[in-house]
This record gives sequence, C-alpha cells and structure tokens, in this order.
Amino acid sequence: MREFLATDASNSVAQTRSLRYCYVRENLTLGAWGPDLSGTTAQVRAQRNSPMSKKLAARERSKVIKLDLGRAHEAGQEHLSGRPIVRIHILGSMRATTYLGEDVLPRGKKARAILGYLAVAAGERVSRARLGAMLWDRTPDAQARSSFRQALHELSLAMGSLADELISADRESVKLNANLCWIDATAMLAPETTSAGSSRSELSALCTGELLEELDGITSFFDQWLLGERTRFAHQLSDLLEEELNQPTRSKADLKRQVSNVRRLIAFDPTHEGASRTLMRALAKMGERAQALREYERCRKALKRALDVEPSGETRALADAIRTFSGQEAHTSPSVRPLDGGSKVRPPLAHRRRLRLGVLPFLATRARDDQNLALSLSQEIAAGLARFRWFDVIAPASLVRRASAHVSEDLLKRKDLDYVVDGALSGNGKRFQISVRLLDVTQFACPVWSDRFELTIDELHQLDERVTARIVGRIDPVILFIEGQPRRRKNPGATGLLLRAMPLMYTMERDKYEQAGKLINRALNLDPDNAMILAWAAHWQVYHVGQGWARDPTQALAVAQRYALDAIKLDPENAEALGIYGHVCSFLEKDFDSALHYFERALRVNPNLAFVWALSALTYSYVGQPEMALQRLERHRDLTPIEPYPALFDNPYAIAYLIKRDYEQAAVYGRRVTKARPEFVNGYKPLIAALGHLGRREEAKFYVDKLLSLEPTFTVQRFGQVYPFKYASDRDHYMMGLRLAGMPETSSVGRTRPDVPLRLQVLASGEALNTPN
Repeated sequence: MREFLATDASNSVAQTRSLRYCYVRENLTLGAWGPDLSGTTAQVRAQRNSPMSKKLAARERSKVIKLDLGRAHEAGQEHLSGRPIVRIHILGSMRATTYLGEDVLPRGKKARAILGYLAVAAGERVSRARLGAMLWDRTPDAQARSSFRQALHELSLAMGSLADELISADRESVKLNANLCWIDATAMLAPETTSAGSSRSELSALCTGELLEELDGITSFFDQWLLGERTRFAHQLSDLLEEELNQPTRSKADLKRQVSNVRRLIAFDPTHEGASRTLMRALAKMGERAQALREYERCRKALKRALDVEPSGETRALADAIRTFSGQEAHTSPSVRPLDGGSKVRPPLAHRRRLRLGVLPFLATRARDDQNLALSLSQEIAAGLARFRWFDVIAPASLVRRASAHVSEDLLKRKDLDYVVDGALSGNGKRFQISVRLLDVTQFACPVWSDRFELTIDELHQLDERVTARIVGRIDPVILFIEGQPRRRKNPGATGLLLRAMPLMYTMERDKYEQAGKLINRALNLDPDNAMILAWAAHWQVYHVGQGWARDPTQALAVAQRYALDAIKLDPENAEALGIYGHVCSFLEKDFDSALHYFERALRVNPNLAFVWALSALTYSYVGQPEMALQRLERHRDLTPIEPYPALFDNPYAIAYLIKRDYEQAAVYGRRVTKARPEFVNGYKPLIAALGHLGRREEAKFYVDKLLSLEPTFTVQRFGQVYPFKYASDRDHYMMGLRLAGMPETSSVGRTRPDVPLRLQVLASGEALNTPN
C-alpha cells in the first residue's frame, strides 16, 4: 500500500554515487573516512589496483598492530580505544570496505545476511543456534548448524587478516566487534553525529535505501526479522529528524541544514504536515517563496493521493500567508486556494471505491525485544490485509502512537478510516499473549471482533502461521458481514452494492438471490471495469444456473465465463477472481488441471483467503483426492472459525466425506446444510447418497421428496453424465448411493425441457458451492 513503511525513493542515487576514503597513516579517525563525492567507482578501482597503491598497502599493513581482544573479552571489558578499521554499509546496496579500500564483503547471500545481522546487533552477542535456525529454517538442526559454520567461515575468509579482530565467536554465540567498525545505520542513529563535521541529514542523504535491501527472500523467518528491524530503524530515524525540526536557526547555514533535515523526514513520510510546514517556513525565510508554495502543492497532492484528504487549516493558512506576502494571489491555481469551512475533511464514502482499514502499531508491555516483535506483527498483519481487494490498508508506520496507549481521535478522522485493528503483546519472556481486536470507527469506536493467541518462545518461528494468518483471515469475513447489512451505508457506491448483494446470495432463497443479481448489475453499471464486481457477477451466474433458476442456461454460463475472464485480465493479481475462475474451469468445463493452476495462483497471491481454500477443496474431491480436500477445508476453518454463513461451508465437507466413503460424517454435514438452507438443491445430493450407502432408505425418503420438489427433472442417469468426476469409479460410487436411496434412474420422473440441451438441463440442477469471501 501507499502508506507502508516509507523509504527513500532515490535508491538509484546511492547506487550511482561512490565514496572515496582517505587513509591517514598517523590518524585513523572517523573524520578521515568522510564522504567525497568527487570520485567515481571506476576511479576508486583504478587507484586501488595501481602499483603505487599496492606498494602503499603493503607498507601500511606492516604498521598495523593487531589488537589483543581476547584478554579484554576475558576481563569482561569492551575494547574502547580501537579505531574503525572497516566501514560497513547496510543501507541500500550492502558494502564492506577496509581502511585500505579493500572490499571484504562476502559473495554468498547468507554470509552477507550473517554480517548484516551482526551489524544490526551492534556488538551484542547473537546465538549461533538462533541465527542458524533463522537462515536455514527448513533444514534439520544438525544440517543448519553445519551450513551456518560454512557461511561464517566464508565471512571470515572475506575479512582476511582482519577477521580475528572483527569477529568474536565461541560454541554458543558470535558477535561483530562494532567498536572497530563504522556502520552507516548506527552512525545515523547516534546521539551526536560528528563524522567530519557531517550532520545527520548529510549522512542520511548519502546513505540511502532500505536496511539490507538486497537480502529479502532468504527465508520467511529472516524476512520477518528484517521487516521489524526496518520499521524500527525508520521510526528511530524519523523521530531524530523530527526533533531537529524545532532547532533554532540563526544563520543561512542553519536554514540550509534544516531544509536538508526536513526533506529527509519528508522522504520517510510524504504526508508529514509538520515537516512540510517547517520546510515552507524555512524556504520562505530564505526568499524561496515559489519553492515554498511548490512544497505546499506537493504536500496537498501527497495527502490527497495517500489519504484522500486536504491539508489542515494550519497548513492552508501558512500557504495563504506566503502567497499574500509574495503577491502571488492572482496567479494561484484554484487547487491551492483555502477550502471553506473548518478542517474536518472527511469525504463521503461514495467518492471512494474501497473501504479504509488502519492497523495500529501493537503495544508491548516489556522491553525493546518485545516492542520489535509487536511492531513486526502489526506490520505483517497490515501486509496480509493489503492482499484483500475490499479495502485500502493504512499501515502502522502512518498511525504511530507514542508512549501513550491512546490514539488520537483526530488522527483517525484525518486518516478517514472505517475500521481499525488494534492489539497488544504481553508475556514473561518465555510465553507471549497476543490480544487483537477490530474496531468499527465510522461513527464512534465500537469493537466488533476480538481474539487472543498464545505462543511460547520456542514457537515464535510459527508466528506467521499461528497468529498473523489467523488474524488476517478472520477479519475479512467480519468486515464483509457488517458491510453487507442493508442499512449500513446511505451511499454505498459500486463496491457497497456488491457487499449488500453477497448475504442475499447466501440465503439461497430465490427472491433474495434475484435481488442480489439486480444489485450486482447496478454495481457493474456504476463501475464496469471493477475486477471484483465482475468476478462475483460470474459467481452469481454459475449458481443461478446451478439452482435451476436461469431462463437460458446456455447464455448464463457464457456470461459467467466472460465475466470471470474479464476479471482476471483486468486484475491478474486478484485472488478472488482467480479462485472463481478456477471453480468455473472445474465445475463447468471439467478442466481440472487449469482449475488447480488458478487456485494455486490465487493462494500465492493471498494465502489467507479462506474462500479459495474452500473452493479448491471441491475440485480435489472431483479428482478423487478427498484427503487433500479435507485438509483444505480445515485450513479454511482455521482461518475463519467463526463463519457468518457456516452452513454453506458444510456442503464441501459432505462431498469430501462421501468420496472418502465415510458415510456417517457425510450425513452429519449434509443434515446441517439442508436444515440451514432448505432451498439449496445441491445440499441434498451428497446427503441422499450417503444415506443410500448406509442403507437408511426410510430416512432418505424425506430428502428425496424435497429434492424432487425443488428439481423435478433430476435423474441419476443425467447426474452421472455431467457431474465433474475425473474417475469413473467415483462417479459410479456416487450414483449407486443415489439409487440405493430411491432417486429415479431415468427421466420417467419429472419432465425434461426439449428446448434446452441435456447437459445444460443437468447443469441447471448440478452441484455448486456458494461460498462467501
């Protein structure tokens, strides 16, 4: 999302710049390592490879005195007198250079990850077992330890003769002697920045990019740690830069330094109005009033694009004052004129296509480690929710709360939120408790859902699976249920109309189902290029035919296929659309390979979408893999244990247990479906077949009569011809159950429609899962 953790957009600048370091033989101070932008990468390499450079290197190496860190370590003291002998960049492209300009960065990605982790730890000892498990999370412990030793050895080889001074390792832990290193991220967060007179803003301008930006994707566990560290670093740097906003400016040099600091802060958060006002004032004092007004326009556009709000009254008033002072009123574009009225700028929901959901940074009750974990968890939840197409997600970085647990009501209004996810992390260092809740904030903060999770410290590597995924999967259906209420919105817009239609579809009552179709058509007229609406329009058409309500099944099925294809063409990353198209391929076309392909694509896009787990379970039943179907249904249930429409998800359970030959369980689930949705014709078929195999024809008679009253043309023969079975044995088994229960074999019972092809007559009564998202 647009408001996720802001990083410097000018990473390419850092890649094109080079830093040339001067080695002063008598004085290896940090100042001697100041940046020099006059050099180029090619020049540095040429100088390093020149004969004179090689002679100098050999000469100077002989004068380097190795430090005996072993005794200091044994005495429990840190080496305080050492000068930096290695410069490590972990922001942007990773680099490691000695005081002689030699590259000591290892080539292997995991060896670099070890160096990056140790650099972030800044001299603290790190458990070898923890780091090994993080980087080799899918290998046995013994193999992970061996791989870690090899990667650590590679790092030591890259460091060359300096390895013994820089890396301190024993059987249990390893650390980087940070007092012998200059690390860019550490220098930027230092209380006082005195590198050759460089200010924090100058350092931040040179050291751009994300923390360890090239190390994503090593393992999910490492990615989780990396996300937390990136967020922590961004917040700390943002806070430090923000503190410098209020420093007095007595000279033009001070103003220039303040402008540089503020621009860096704006790079982290383009919507930071306080920083924007400070920059406007500084530019106006420097006589650059045109630039100040351009900054106002940039801020206005950023707020509109990211938050869909206008600048506050204070910011608009400052822009007015600058315009008035510079005499530019007549030339001001209408877009920057002050708005009438107060500063409350909440636009009507009808002007937005999607809902807005904010994720607050989770609170932690203990020390820094817990704070990092809490922040990482909230970021992961925001990232997971952002995969859903129903709402825009405002990430924790844009909803930062300080020491207080309270969140400013004004902040929530300014962000124009509909829902807020809030949470807290507590524990004793061995066990963690995670509490989370969802608040409806459209009128006032009203809790609508809450849950609680517990993990031991040994289970933290399962945090994503056991906590994050469940939170994300459970929030989505709750919001859809609330938004589907008929009086929820006065001006619902296209997406709101679709949300209203969904609960009407799930009733499986004809009048309400037809009403849902009208709402979806209205939504399509308002927004014909909305992939989500097109996907659910296809969903509606398929099940309209499945219930036998379509006047022209041929046309309805063609429309369903067209809508589903149009949806994935418009939005190839729309998980709902991919899943619905997968079901169309499976049920209508019997193209099981394509169906499974699209289901897997959908779950790669959004693995927490319970809807697709349930749809794909049906296809696994069709292809004779009921065990896999049941596993997917359990995954669906794990993601959404409190389902607003539970009976609809019992039907695929009944089918899977029937294919598995577990007739008792099939009957249990089948009874639930028919009791909760008595007009859902497809809920009766697996129940009747299960009762037939159990020899309970008397019990089955009630359900047989009910099915024939809803679908008079149903016969076992036609069912066997069109039902999407991959294997004849499964087809014969299902048909035998229907026969044993007393279902009619041929078309002598009921009357076929001569104007409709046989295949479509049966499809009009065929099996279809109607599942909510």
